[in-house]
Amino acid sequence: MSATNGGPDPQAGTLQMPMPQIGMVTQYVKDFSFENPNAPRSMAPSTQQPGININIGVEAAPLTESDCEVTLRLDGRAESQGLLLFSFELLYCGVFRVINVPADSLQPTIMIECPRLLFPFAREIIATATRNGGFPPLMLEPVDFAALYRQRMASAQGSPAFPMNPN
Repeated sequence: MSATNGGPDPQAGTLQMPMPQIGMVTQYVKDFSFENPNAPRSMAPSTQQPGININIGVEAAPLTESDCEVTLRLDGRAESQGLLLFSFELLYCGVFRVINVPADSLQPTIMIECPRLLFPFAREIIATATRNGGFPPLMLEPVDFAALYRQRMASAQGSPAFPMNPN
């Protein structure tokens, strides 16, 4: 026998906490730029691997009591022998509905799980853009968003939690 969410448990005679829920309402490209400023010279064959530098950031903003916009920011550049091969900036966003998540788990849930759901789509956009720019597709490695979150919290040293009502 299973109890309904939030209802009494017939075996225990107590109320159960409602199940936490997280759902993606929508996802979209908010801003995207790909530059190949030195083409066609930058596309000449090279024996040297380019240096690739990628920065990843996550931002979140409440929209309603249960909805928030999460922005995954990816920017990067590839250089070889002092020549900029390409650069990109992508703001890939999702609106997420977060319900019944305890207040102490709300910020980590939003800043770790939401970008984890967005990342594969952003990765595909970057791979396609670099391929269409005349380069091999740039396949970004998976990102440990939990480590990124811990690093951000350590550098912020006790900044206020994500300003969103947990209900």
